[in-house]
Amino acid sequence: MPAHDAIVIGGGLIGSAIALRLAQAGLKVALLEKNTAGREASWAGAGMLSPAPDSSASIPLVPFGRASLALYPQFIAEIEELSGVKTGYRSDGAIDLLFGPDAERELSTLIALHHALGLPTEPLPVDEAVKMEPGMSRRAAAAAYLPYEASVDNRALTEALVSAASNSGVNLIPNTKVSEILIWQGRCTGVRTERGTNLPAHEVIVAAGAFSGLLEGIVPRLATRPIRGQMVALRGQEPICRVIRCERGYIVPRDSGSPQRVVTGSTLEDAGFEKAVTSGGIENILATARELVPKLAKAEIAEIWCGLRPDTPDHLPLLGPTSIEGLTIATGHYRNGILLTPITAKLVREWVVDNRVSLDWEVFSPTRFAEGRQVVGTPGLGGEGRRPANQAGNRVVRK
Repeated sequence: MPAHDAIVIGGGLIGSAIALRLAQAGLKVALLEKNTAGREASWAGAGMLSPAPDSSASIPLVPFGRASLALYPQFIAEIEELSGVKTGYRSDGAIDLLFGPDAERELSTLIALHHALGLPTEPLPVDEAVKMEPGMSRRAAAAAYLPYEASVDNRALTEALVSAASNSGVNLIPNTKVSEILIWQGRCTGVRTERGTNLPAHEVIVAAGAFSGLLEGIVPRLATRPIRGQMVALRGQEPICRVIRCERGYIVPRDSGSPQRVVTGSTLEDAGFEKAVTSGGIENILATARELVPKLAKAEIAEIWCGLRPDTPDHLPLLGPTSIEGLTIATGHYRNGILLTPITAKLVREWVVDNRVSLDWEVFSPTRFAEGRQVVGTPGLGGEGRRPANQAGNRVVRK
């Protein structure tokens, strides 16, 4: 008999949340992480919880993001109780600034699109925006207020979620790299580690982020690739209460102290698996931060870092079952992994435990990039083909 009912590959926010939910459903769960749990993309993000689309390609994500954002208050309360760790959750909304001669037209388009998608974004006179955030730039030509948005300290949430999973019975196995998914006669039977050890399980869930496409045994390989994002943390004297952003970047408050720590970013770079910060990337981030809040020019640079987002060809997640019984995919969340953690974990638990889901996830099927009927799994095994989702289009809003 397998030692575990389920193995989750990847100890970031999504993998940890899935492991927690499966353990709470009574399954014996192992959570395998190649390094220290939660130190990849989950650690590197900014923590914005925004369901607003940042491009036309991400519009299919909006219902998914709204559903996940609605889960967040209860999710945070539960994780903090299970772990004893505060997560820095803030529900103060966000201000989106628009610059340039077409700002009013762009604002009108943004508001109309958001309302059509069920997002109650409001136009905000710049003078009113400055009253809400006195340190904000007065050079903006227009502004929008997104009162429903929130943010979280993703590093604190990662620590809390890993602890909550462990406290709920999940067998956390760090520093264990999975090299291969084991498949026998059309069924996933477990995983093989880089040390050559086979770990059997009835269910395997791949949540390894940008590294998911490196796993052997899945044919064709999962269509993930890393997109590097550089980040800067500042300590400034100008208090910021909510997320402030524009098309080129954002500022996310981390605390209410003085000096206050804020996180600002980010870049989008196709640099493979190279983790490196660059002078050009950091200069662009700091220039945007100063444009949004001019007094940050005097802020101390507290930290610089980068992470690898898990991207896919259409920038949408790979989420759901495969043609291989017992193999479920939950990766490729790109820029939305923190936001989508609660709903992803909920749906994967429903699928693994109840063989159904409460929200249609067909558009995110991990088989959608396969040619014909050849899908995820060993060669020759049939499966239902899916029409590829729309490719990325022009940016229509900011995030």
